[in-house]
Amino acid sequence: MPSREIVEAFAKRLEDGDFVGAILDYYTPDAATYENLAEPVVGRDNLVAKERAVLARTREVKAVRIGPSLIDGDHVASRWKFFFTNAEGVTRTLEEIAWQTWRGDKLIEERFFYDPRQMAG
Repeated sequence: MPSREIVEAFAKRLEDGDFVGAILDYYTPDAATYENLAEPVVGRDNLVAKERAVLARTREVKAVRIGPSLIDGDHVASRWKFFFTNAEGVTRTLEEIAWQTWRGDKLIEERFFYDPRQMAG
């Protein structure tokens, strides 16, 4: 079960824009993430590669947590708003719920729930 301090430190890393560092420091080597109903991305190295690819396609990504993260045993739920600015300066906003499963102080699974139409345009 993660402590409140660990969950807050993880969230701060995202809000500070250190997305790759957060994956490296807080995910287990065998962690998996799921985007809505898509097949999972499995393995911390693959998660880092995916995150770096997203960041390479954007000029800037900002993350803002909306309200507190809710912690119940090994499960954490957080509501996020992400702002993706592309090379042309167009910003798209994505609001999502992240449902996490932790093993101690490390993330083993994360599921993102959002409406993909938010990024259309």
